[in-house]
Amino acid sequence: MNDLKVSTAQFEHRSGDKEYNLSVIEELSKQAAKEGSKVISFHECSITGYTFACLLSLAEMLDLAEEIPDGDSIVRLTEIVKQHKIVILAGLFEKDKEDNMFNAYVCVDKNGLVAKHRKLHPFINPFISPGNEYCVFNLFGWKFGILICYDNNIVENVRATKLLGAEIIFMPHVTMCTPSTRPGAGFVDSSLWENRKEDPTSLRLEFEGPKGRTWLMKWLPARAYDNSVYVVFSNPIGMDDDQLKNGCSMILDPFGDILAECRNLGDDIASAVLFHDNIEKAGGHRYIQARRPDLYQEIIGKAHIPDQKVVWLRQQNLK
Repeated sequence: MNDLKVSTAQFEHRSGDKEYNLSVIEELSKQAAKEGSKVISFHECSITGYTFACLLSLAEMLDLAEEIPDGDSIVRLTEIVKQHKIVILAGLFEKDKEDNMFNAYVCVDKNGLVAKHRKLHPFINPFISPGNEYCVFNLFGWKFGILICYDNNIVENVRATKLLGAEIIFMPHVTMCTPSTRPGAGFVDSSLWENRKEDPTSLRLEFEGPKGRTWLMKWLPARAYDNSVYVVFSNPIGMDDDQLKNGCSMILDPFGDILAECRNLGDDIASAVLFHDNIEKAGGHRYIQARRPDLYQEIIGKAHIPDQKVVWLRQQNLK
């Protein structure tokens, strides 16, 4: 089967500024295409912006969201793909014809929409509804899967996507550098970002410590290793509304090793060639073959009421 060169991206988006964000998506896609990549992945809500949505009213969210595939952003992505000959995965807020809204992530090729995933565990805005199905599809002789941010923290979602055939799972995020009950978690002072050229060291210490990359390394390689999948992780860098994000967009192989990672303190891409053979060589492939679902299928399928509690939205007066 074909080997595949893939890129992941990080950039500082502007809240609600689709035109600007799409211009950066185009520039980074052009750069990745010149390097020979067939696919590039951007972060969660990379077209619309993300955290600012926690303060938006229903009317404001409906104005921001788009129908898929008929909205302007999908049309624009298709134009970019045609021009630069690279498949693009990117995120935005979606609305359907009944004004239900979702946190969506799309894959677009020269013919338009290839696939769409609706976030299964959304929480940035109370008017966002959860998706209700997994997303696995064929492209370039590979099976792609998509899970958005918190979807990946529930291990069953990653395993289910793998069992549906996914060989590469795209994991767009807006994460890290936020408060949590986890020791060492918290915001990173935005002044460090403003002063990054004069003092990059202080910023990197925060970005790579327990508030950021150290936490990511506790679980992201395990998702790739346990499920014998390639993971394409994408995350913004810079200010996301009033929160600072640390990027670290990276590509991991089925052995849980990092193949490529964005290291610049700014807009960047990282690229790697993926090899089909490694999927069956990795330990996770053997573990999946050795499973005994007869022991636990009733346990895993036991009735359960999901905890939908939102834990970090700012106080708001939504209408």
